[in-house]
This record gives sequence, structure tokens and C-alpha cells, in this order.
Amino acid sequence: MAGSAPEVSIKEMPNAKIAIISATWHDDICADLIKGAQRACDQAKAASEVIRVPGSFELPLAAQFAFEKGFDAAVVLGVVIQGETPHFDYVCQGVTQGVMDVSLKFSKPIGFGVLTVNTIEQAIARCGRPESFEDKGFDSAVAAIELAYIAANDRLLKPIK
Repeated sequence: MAGSAPEVSIKEMPNAKIAIISATWHDDICADLIKGAQRACDQAKAASEVIRVPGSFELPLAAQFAFEKGFDAAVVLGVVIQGETPHFDYVCQGVTQGVMDVSLKFSKPIGFGVLTVNTIEQAIARCGRPESFEDKGFDSAVAAIELAYIAANDRLLKPIK
């Protein structure tokens, strides 16, 4: 584990629409990530819709489509496992840069729940199963919800006390 996560209380966002966008590669792990993201949206009382795409490389464009359809935030979920070729590096870089570009273009938050791991065991340890030590689906949704809350309440322009 890279560090301990801060304690975050989930803000209620009953008028928010959150797109939970997941790749279909490693579908069993992605299903666990989706459950975590849905749990965070439920705790925030935000509406969520699951959108499935072929792979992680397609996540940024799907997030762009979601924003064009009026979603307030997105959570992108996927699993990319290191192999023997540079394909891993290209996919990870493309997804990361693409997600950032879409978020900045639309000024809307995207929670990044793409697991970039060396082994399937590392992915399982992070996908929110009972035996996992992290739940990146939940964590990435919390991040998107928190930033959507800040934006909706104009908190970036006010001093935080």
C-alpha cells in the first residue's frame, strides 16, 4: 500500500448524475470496482449510471460522451496488467492523459479507478473484495463526488475555514 487514505466524509449530492464507466477486460475485477463506485454514489444520494466500454483505452472518450450528455462527474474503472511488451505503457499513458484532457476540457471531475498493476493478485488486492486491502472503485468515486461537491458549492472561490 502506498500510504494510508485520509478519512473523508461523503457529501450528499442528491441532484448529481455520476457516470460509472468501466472497461470489460478483467470483467470480474471490474464488476467489483463498479460495486464500490455504486456504493459511494448511493452514500452520496447521487444518481449513477453504469456504462461499459471494450477496454481501458476507450474510457476517456466515453467520459467525454457522458459529459456531453449532461453528467456532472464520471468515474473511470479498468484493469491494465503489465505484460511482456510495451503495450502496457502505451495504454496506461493514453488513458491517464486522455482522462486528464477530458476533465480539463469540460471542467468536470473524473475519479480515476484504473488499476495499473503487475499481476492479477495486485488487482484483486485493490478491487474491494472482502480479501482486498483497498477499494479503488469506492475511492475513485469518492474523489469525483468530493470535487463535484466543491464545484457545485463554489468552494474553490471561497476560503476554507
